[in-house]
Amino acid sequence: MTPRMPANRPRVRRALAHACRRAPARVAWCAVALLAGLANTPVQATVAIDIQGVDADVRRNVLVFLSLERYKARDDIDDALFDRLVDRAPAEVAAALRPFGFYEPQVRTENTRVSSSSWRTRIVIDPGPPVIVDRVDVTVTGPGAATPAFRNLTQNLPVRSGDRLNHPAYDTIKVALQRTAANLGYIDAKLTRNELLVDAAARRASVTLALETGPRFHFGATTIEQTVVNETLLRKFLRYEQDDPYDADELLRTQFALDDSLYFATVEVLPGEPDRTLNLVPVTIKAEANRRNRYSFGAGYGTDTRARGTASWENRRINARGHRVRADLKAAQTRQSVEARYVIPIGDPALEKLSTEFSYTRDVLGDLDTRATKIEPSVTHIRGKWQRVMFTRLARTTTIINSPAPAPSSESIDTLAIPGISFASVPQGYLGEALFSRALFAELRGSTSALGAGTSFLQMRLEAERVVDLARAWHLLLRGQLNASLINDKLALPGTERFFAGGDRSVRGFGYNDLSPLDASGAKVGGKHAFTGTVEFIRDLPRNFGAAAFVDLGNAFDRFGDPLQYSVGLGFRWRLPVVTIGVDVAQPLTNPRCRAAQRDPRCSTDPNFDRTPGPRLHLNFSPK
Repeated sequence: MTPRMPANRPRVRRALAHACRRAPARVAWCAVALLAGLANTPVQATVAIDIQGVDADVRRNVLVFLSLERYKARDDIDDALFDRLVDRAPAEVAAALRPFGFYEPQVRTENTRVSSSSWRTRIVIDPGPPVIVDRVDVTVTGPGAATPAFRNLTQNLPVRSGDRLNHPAYDTIKVALQRTAANLGYIDAKLTRNELLVDAAARRASVTLALETGPRFHFGATTIEQTVVNETLLRKFLRYEQDDPYDADELLRTQFALDDSLYFATVEVLPGEPDRTLNLVPVTIKAEANRRNRYSFGAGYGTDTRARGTASWENRRINARGHRVRADLKAAQTRQSVEARYVIPIGDPALEKLSTEFSYTRDVLGDLDTRATKIEPSVTHIRGKWQRVMFTRLARTTTIINSPAPAPSSESIDTLAIPGISFASVPQGYLGEALFSRALFAELRGSTSALGAGTSFLQMRLEAERVVDLARAWHLLLRGQLNASLINDKLALPGTERFFAGGDRSVRGFGYNDLSPLDASGAKVGGKHAFTGTVEFIRDLPRNFGAAAFVDLGNAFDRFGDPLQYSVGLGFRWRLPVVTIGVDVAQPLTNPRCRAAQRDPRCSTDPNFDRTPGPRLHLNFSPK
């Protein structure tokens, strides 16, 4: 006779296998038994649960409480176990609803057996009338009662009189009071009252919380354990001073500033045991040296630069005074450069520095081939919410105009000094990290014949960019740039100081630096001014993808009032951990040969010549 497998089949199979190993003489019987067990192995049981009548937050909590949810993946569910689990559901649902203020729910279950190993249950919930909070009393007493952080907390409570009772919101207030006290150095703060009283019959609740802050502690002495840079330099990274009121956020900012310096591989900024006699908290900083030299190599492609490659070397710590040097070799089909920068920390070393940059660059700008050798010393300071950079650019520039045949090419060489100053807005709490996008940037630069310029000039650059969150998954990107020059003859400007438009981050749909005024031979030689603007709607998609629709406008020109070029397009975004890949298809709406200050005569005689260009693909990589 064929042996029958009991309900707990996995356990019985293991027992039969063990018995076979111990009794080899029964091999035939064991084989039959094991085959019978395998033949009777059930299909994985499934339980489908449908919860109706409550919103998403409450539904999630119901699933946490439901035994059915926890058991549904087991392979030993039978009718009896399923019925027991369903019988528990009303009580479990009631327990799950209480934290959300529903103390009188009505729960109905509808159960269906789909197959021998599958069930479906529908749980229909009528939450009933909620319990309403009729009184909220949150007070802070003691020396810290007037602290702005506590006032802000008590004036913006997540629970107010008349709200439905919500236990998680009550817990949020309690945790926020304790966390704020600990962060601000009220180390001995205590909750003297901590009451949530519920009268379920009357459907009323009251919240009472009282915090006694106790005295505020201050920063004590800071002990530093490291041999990487001079201790005097390291102490300038501290975001606090001894005897300042204790603030845990300043310790965290100090940690970030030291990490971002790149001098250290590991940094620990740790508060010590409080001294309750003097009300001081000592601090210990432990740091270990980072690797001194860093080498990096990269390759990529963009429609502006086309194929490109980079090689970099950085010495993060030339000496104990924190000096550093970086060299970059960049090669692309439209631009090649060698750059080196020597940086000396000054003032607040996380934010301020003295830099000297040397570079040799060969760049294609419209129909210009430029070669520039530059030495640029600069001083960077932070003033409030602004980063200020004062610089003087010493440049020797060769500008070659590649005029269309039969006009000959021409070449000019300029050697001059260009002093300037720039301001860039920085985010709150800025600690010197690289600014990949700037809400607002302004630069003023210029030169005179006394500094080597062919003619005196003054230039202004303005850039602004902002992302507005329209909804959870919808965003609006606004970006604009305005460049203007005060000069009589733009051809006296070195080619590197003229303005062009078009490309991935300019007016898409047109080639890189393809929008420009023309000289007498028809060559694109750059303009005295330029303006570009972008309006882009972005829709977040699953898996870090996004879609965009945009309108771009702008041009480079010699007179304000000259025509602008327009384009529209669609884009795709893929957000990776450190970079966003963008693919855009843009369609020009205007023809730059015909909508320009120097209109081509063929625009009015040749209908085909007046046609707008076709769509253009743009591929770009930008920091996340």
